[in-house]
Amino acid sequence: MNTMSNLAILGGRVIDPAQNVDRPAAVLIKDGRVEEITARPLSKGPEGYEVIDAAGLIVAPGFIDLHCHLREPGSEHKETIATGTAAAARGGFTTVCAMANTDPCPDNAAVVGDLLRRIERDAAVRVLPIGAITLGRRGEHLAPMAELAASGVVAFSDDGDPVMDPDVMRHALSYATGLRGVVHGAQRRLPIINHAEDRGLSRDGQMHDGAVAARLGLAGIPGEAEVAMVARDIHLAELTGGRLHIPHVSTRRAVEHVRAAKARGLHVTAEATPHHLTLTDVWAYGLHGETPHGLSLAAYDTNTKVSPPLRSQDDVDAVTGALADGTIDAIATDHAPHAMTDKVCTYHEAAKGINCLETAFAQVMSLVLGGRIALPALIERMSAAPARVLGLGLGSLKRGWPADLVFIDHDAEWTVDAGLFASKARNTPLDGVGLRGRVMATICAGRVVFDARAGLALPRPGNPRRAGDSSGGRT
Repeated sequence: MNTMSNLAILGGRVIDPAQNVDRPAAVLIKDGRVEEITARPLSKGPEGYEVIDAAGLIVAPGFIDLHCHLREPGSEHKETIATGTAAAARGGFTTVCAMANTDPCPDNAAVVGDLLRRIERDAAVRVLPIGAITLGRRGEHLAPMAELAASGVVAFSDDGDPVMDPDVMRHALSYATGLRGVVHGAQRRLPIINHAEDRGLSRDGQMHDGAVAARLGLAGIPGEAEVAMVARDIHLAELTGGRLHIPHVSTRRAVEHVRAAKARGLHVTAEATPHHLTLTDVWAYGLHGETPHGLSLAAYDTNTKVSPPLRSQDDVDAVTGALADGTIDAIATDHAPHAMTDKVCTYHEAAKGINCLETAFAQVMSLVLGGRIALPALIERMSAAPARVLGLGLGSLKRGWPADLVFIDHDAEWTVDAGLFASKARNTPLDGVGLRGRVMATICAGRVVFDARAGLALPRPGNPRRAGDSSGGRT
């Protein structure tokens, strides 16, 4: 373990929704853990503490991303653990969950063990692996789920390949009810995360089935492709008693199914992405949400191609409303970096995915600015809420918990420049777009992992998981 500084973070507005804290205060950090949120601000730090000046900033728990793609192993030309977690740190994320669409996929303990060694060596923030539901993510035979749970995965998912066979999905949910995985040092039940898409309905669709698709001459993906799978999986969760987490909800009717499931007391949680909360299918015209009188060379913006597709304004309104009222539990990025050759092509040929770890917070800050959700609630959906979904002892500045913090300037205005991303990839439809609200610094387990201000010039981190985590190396 490297020697660590004791830190006194002074002058900030501390927002910790899990403790109903929203006030000017100081945060004291000792040995990589939160020592105290003071009852009132301090004018100077205690003796032996290095001071961080947070004047004018919000100090909040570090963000937790339930759903991101680090591409390693197998697609390091798109992203690596090192570059992806550097991007996460810039976005205020101190914990990210790595999805299972790697090559080889994590469908056995050996692959998970190799991944954990890579994380130990290269990660700038905490990385929690997600294991495959089925062997090879082919949807035919269950992976050795007990072996995966023991190896350190925090959930099971075949990611972008939905488990189409309902009997396989039934067995996965049922089997997982009897498993306990070691998640951040404690035994937890592990959720099943199934990509919500009925391939029989989506087929060769390229974008949301609506007026924009018709005008662009692209095959549409009906919202019912998502709705049918969400409804099926909720019924199977009710049958088995299994824990179901629904990823990247994007349609009004899927929201209605999730709301009804929660009303029945089922073990169902859900997430939404920044792009499904703030962008519509109109962005495919390449004019940052404007509808042209006639098509131009900007149209068919492949950076808007994502799965599930960007939907209608009515769907966006329903998803944002569900996030505000708690029907959708958390914001997750579904960060999907791609090489330039995956996007500089026709819309039909383009890979699906949006790069968004570094823009996520500022993107959803538009919901606060538009009066759709309060800032403390937004922070809760990015910290405490995703921690609850996985049963993590993270997402709050409680005494003794890992010191994961994000420093936010919620008034800062800036323009997205994809060329400056820490990520290897540049595939964002937001390049050149002005945003408001910016992450200024990130501390993971007591160590500075991102610093946009000269005033936060502290020693750079070693591996953050060596800083007082109790996870036994399984992060």
